[in-house]
Amino acid sequence: MTRLIKLFALILALLAGWTVPALAEVPAAAPAATTPARPALWKIADADTTIWLFGTIHALPAGVEWFEGPVAAAIKGADQLVTEIPETPQDQMKAAVLQNALLPEGKSLRALLAPATRAKFERALTKYGLPVEAFDRFEPWYAAVALTALPLAQSGYSPDNGVDERIGAEMKRLGRARIGLETAQDQFRMFAGLPMAVQKRYLAEVLDGIGTMNEELAAIVREWTAGSPERLAALLNADEDDPHMVKALLTDRNKTWAAWLQKRLAQPGTVFVAVGAGHLAGKDSVQDVLARAGLAVTRVQ
Repeated sequence: MTRLIKLFALILALLAGWTVPALAEVPAAAPAATTPARPALWKIADADTTIWLFGTIHALPAGVEWFEGPVAAAIKGADQLVTEIPETPQDQMKAAVLQNALLPEGKSLRALLAPATRAKFERALTKYGLPVEAFDRFEPWYAAVALTALPLAQSGYSPDNGVDERIGAEMKRLGRARIGLETAQDQFRMFAGLPMAVQKRYLAEVLDGIGTMNEELAAIVREWTAGSPERLAALLNADEDDPHMVKALLTDRNKTWAAWLQKRLAQPGTVFVAVGAGHLAGKDSVQDVLARAGLAVTRVQ
């Protein structure tokens, strides 16, 4: 399973908010020193339209200072913010979870798992202070998503420090509109539509890698702050082994978003587009798709 898929799982966990009560007892990390950041920023433009492309990290440790220079200027000068999903109330987010993540009545997640996987699963839940039956009503993909967030929260990663949160708050302060390329329902359906065998393997791989997630996200954050999409792409795709998930969660969406950007160029104005950094890095990135369509994308920072 790629680090990119793990990162996307973290996004969903943070969006859903379902695991927040469980995280309340997890000790917080010590405050971090300030870290300057120069994340990558791209521009698409024609005579009357400017579109900024910015890759985000949806949860950061405290102290990463990125809101300055060309990025801050582009955000403040934009008429509209475009994110993966629009701002969505928590009750709607939780309703989307329940519509897409529950097993059929009478089914139990732990009963679906192989004995060795079930034992690892129960040990992981106990380690983070959760009852072993906490996810019995949920499909494997959702348990995997929730478990992705637990060690990261323990290390101080929070959506409150995330890039999306900061950009959204600034645009709201400025009174600018915000729209989404997808909905929360769309994003949950992507996981819910995975075959059960893929979901169970996904959960098993999360359990195998739960001890290294902090180090993996720390490495991703280092490349993002350094403004190195090439190294970020190499890191995210280093263990790519599930074409089904990569197609559903990454490449198909990049093509859809690139088509949206091409269409948006026909309308005047200035737009700031902020999506997960993995979508703007490496082969088959949004920029790659646009370049193949003959559209120039310029690196600004």
